Amino acid sequence: MKKSLKYRAALADIRRIVVKLGSRVLVQKTGRPDIRQIKGLVRDIAHLQRAGYEIVVVTSGAIGAGMEALGMKERPTALPDLQMAAAVGQSRLMSRYDALFSAAGCKIGQVLLTHEDFHHKIRFTNARRTMENMIRNKVIPIVNENDVVADEEIKADLALGDNDLLASLLVKLIRADLLIMLTTVDGLRKSGKNGITRRVRYLESITRNTYAMVTGSKSKLSIGGMSSKLRAAESVSRAGCSALIANGRKSDVLTEIMSGKDVGTLILASAM
Repeated sequence: MKKSLKYRAALADIRRIVVKLGSRVLVQKTGRPDIRQIKGLVRDIAHLQRAGYEIVVVTSGAIGAGMEALGMKERPTALPDLQMAAAVGQSRLMSRYDALFSAAGCKIGQVLLTHEDFHHKIRFTNARRTMENMIRNKVIPIVNENDVVADEEIKADLALGDNDLLASLLVKLIRADLLIMLTTVDGLRKSGKNGITRRVRYLESITRNTYAMVTGSKSKLSIGGMSSKLRAAESVSRAGCSALIANGRKSDVLTEIMSGKDVGTLILASAM
């Protein structure tokens, strides 16, 4: 416990944060956006920006919101249907963000990226320059994968599964200090005696044994899971950035994380 608090105390020096909001954090089981939940997260993010942190938000939820609008009861498997749901849902999701962040006194801007943007020198440079300018002018970038033009990425867990990999790539793009991935569990959990699990407070490194603790997601609204979050955390850790996995449905979770409270699972940067 003492070591965990010591590691979390180091978060006081962090200034630039990528916050990844998972699908199940933002929407109800039907796919309808959970407005009360989104309001709480926006309030928390706005509080951090006023406290001097530089925040970039990676949001899921567009396909889920589109599913509800189109009357889809299950996540489609055909690529054109996924892209259609994303097109319908993206505008609905952003309109709500715009209204809520404006009410909280924050300016936002939408940034749509694809996997290819991180491997194309000119696109990469343009994306970095644009986002750096947004941050400098206190505009919060709201980033999502451009599912409308994406190819197989939106169907593959090993590609941009539920935006976890996108968030890790974004950390490197803008040279962030911390990646916070919000989901519907309180962090990585380890099985103990009698099937009882306990939260893993921190990881100094991610190994094969770490991945052995988790199983894939069964959600129809999300293709991510704890495995994809661990892959993202491992990637940013090697780049010198810490990561934290926490329950996004917990009130004021971001404020608690940045105040050094024992929340979620902290994955240390390899340099720490």
